[in-house]
Amino acid sequence: MSKLFEPNKINGMPLSNRFVRSATWEGMASAEGACTPELTAAYTELAKGGVGLIITGHTYVRPDGKGTPRQLGLYNDNLIEPLHKMTRAIHDFDSRIAVELSHAGILADEKLTGQAPLFLSRVDGFGQSGGRQMTADDIQEIIAAFAQAARRAKDSGFDAVQIHAAHGFLMNQFLSPAFNKRDDGYGGAIENRARAIMETLREIRTAVGSQFPVLIKLNSQDFVDEGLSLEDSLRAALMLQEEGIDAIELSGGTVVTGDHCRKDIDTEDKEAYFQTAAKAFKEKLQVPLILVGGIRSFQLCERLVDEGYCDYVAMSRPFIREPGLVNRWAAGDLQKSFCLSDNRCREPLAAGKGIYCVIDKKEKSKG
Repeated sequence: MSKLFEPNKINGMPLSNRFVRSATWEGMASAEGACTPELTAAYTELAKGGVGLIITGHTYVRPDGKGTPRQLGLYNDNLIEPLHKMTRAIHDFDSRIAVELSHAGILADEKLTGQAPLFLSRVDGFGQSGGRQMTADDIQEIIAAFAQAARRAKDSGFDAVQIHAAHGFLMNQFLSPAFNKRDDGYGGAIENRARAIMETLREIRTAVGSQFPVLIKLNSQDFVDEGLSLEDSLRAALMLQEEGIDAIELSGGTVVTGDHCRKDIDTEDKEAYFQTAAKAFKEKLQVPLILVGGIRSFQLCERLVDEGYCDYVAMSRPFIREPGLVNRWAAGDLQKSFCLSDNRCREPLAAGKGIYCVIDKKEKSKG
C-alpha cells in the first residue's frame, strides 16, 4: 500500500491518509461569519471524498481582522453551535477538520470591518501608509483573540487549529521585513519578528492544552522586495518546533503579488513549486511537514513523501474541481487532478456566490 494511504497521527489526532485540504476561502459563511448549511455541505463533500485532514478557509479571530466577504469567523461564542453541527457531520465520514485562525492586519477590508486597518508600522515596504500603528497592547489583545478563538474551536468539535502565518496576513506581516518596520521588541531580527507568533502559540496552548494539535501555515519566502527569506523562515520554524508546534504547512508568496496561487500548472515540472524549500526544512526539522503549492499528480505526491520532501501533501484548487479526488486515486484511477489551474474558481467568489469550479459547473449543466 502507498504511504499516502497509511493511517497516521499528529499529536494524537488520527488521520486516515496523508492528504490535506489546504485552507481555501470559500465565501460561504454568513455576513456575521457563522457557518452555514452551504459551507457544511462543502466540507462534507471533502470528507466523503476521502480527504484525511480538512483545513477551513481563513477564519477571523476579531471583527477588525476580517479580510474577505462571507468569511468564516470565530470571534464570539455565538458562533460555536453552527460549527459544532458541521464538525459532527465531518466526523461521520472518518475525516478530521482543523480551523485556520487568522487576522488580516493591513489586509483587513475597511468596508467589511467599519474600521481602519491596523498597521505594524506607519509605512510598510510597499509604500502603504494609513490606519493606525499597533501598540504593544494592541498586539497582546490580538494574541489573546487568537487564544480565545482556539478555545472556541476546541469547544466546537474541531480536531486541531492552524495559525495562519502566510500569504501576507497579519502573522506573516510580523515575520516579513517588507511589512514589519517596527523598532521595538517585535521588529528587527527574526527572533523579534517571530515574537508575536511564539507568544500566540503559547497562549493557544494555555487555552487548549498540550494534547490538542496546533499547526501553523508558514511562508517559505514572500517573493517580494525585502520580504521573508528562506533562511529566516527556517529559523522561525525551528523556534516554533522548540516551542511545541505539532506540524508546519509550508507555502509561499502573498496575496499582494499572487505568487501563492500560480496559474497554468500543466506539466509535472511546474508542480510543487515550494518543494526545494521543503527539502531544506526537512533537513533541519523533526516536526511533521505539510507541503502545498501546485500539487496535481499522484506520482509526484508519492515521490514527495518517499524522498523526504514532506510528510503530508496539501492541495486547494484540485479539491474545488474534485472533492472526491482522494477516493478516485485510492480506487486505482491515478490520472492527475482535472484542475486546470486557471484561477477561474475565484470569479464566483468576487460575485458573492461562493467558490466553485466554473469549468466543472458548465460540464455538469451540459450533462
